[in-house]
Amino acid sequence: MKRLNIFIDETGDFGITKKSSELYGISFTFHEQKDNIKNEIKTLNNKLNSIGYTNMIHMADLVYGKNDYRNFDIAKRKSIFNSIYQFSRKIPIKYKTIIIDKKYVNNKSQIKSKIKYDINKMITDNKDYFNKFDKIILYYDNGQEDLGKILDNCFNIFNSYIHKIEFDHKEKRLFQVSDMLTYIDKYDYKYKNKMRFNKSELYFFKYDEIKRIIRDYSNKRL
Repeated sequence: MKRLNIFIDETGDFGITKKSSELYGISFTFHEQKDNIKNEIKTLNNKLNSIGYTNMIHMADLVYGKNDYRNFDIAKRKSIFNSIYQFSRKIPIKYKTIIIDKKYVNNKSQIKSKIKYDINKMITDNKDYFNKFDKIILYYDNGQEDLGKILDNCFNIFNSYIHKIEFDHKEKRLFQVSDMLTYIDKYDYKYKNKMRFNKSELYFFKYDEIKRIIRDYSNKRL
């Protein structure tokens, strides 16, 4: 049985006020079950253990030095990032990021409609890819219930589709790969569209580094 695992994470919110996010992003990490990555996960966990951090990797908190990372210096935080980045480079995955720029929408309904349109377009453009699988398992914890409903609406065209809401986020490192990819592609979009960065973002990344990462992932995009 051919099985496709899809790990999803999002950034931003559905608001359109001054306090709301400027962008809404969703990243999909696609992993074919036949591609065994147990050794790579073991290597990643061993690397994180040697750094002194074995919990979930939250990209935004890592960049800003908040919560779990508030007592970590920049060198340690960069080491954590490089661990998940190198892991994602080595494993056989595909990914897709959807970015919604809120300056082109007027309300929550339009944001939801644009997300649904872009997801459906991704599915239609890659229908042969999705149709070769006997089972499609989507991992999204419904951190945003509206997005969960949109995902179900789009992927329910596949009879083999299952949406898993409850799973071990620490064990499912590919969920954290999606979190990282969302941040990287959002940073790239902001740079190309001359949007404002805060000091933490500029301190953690230089754009040359982001460009190199984008190039490294070019052959993994769906």
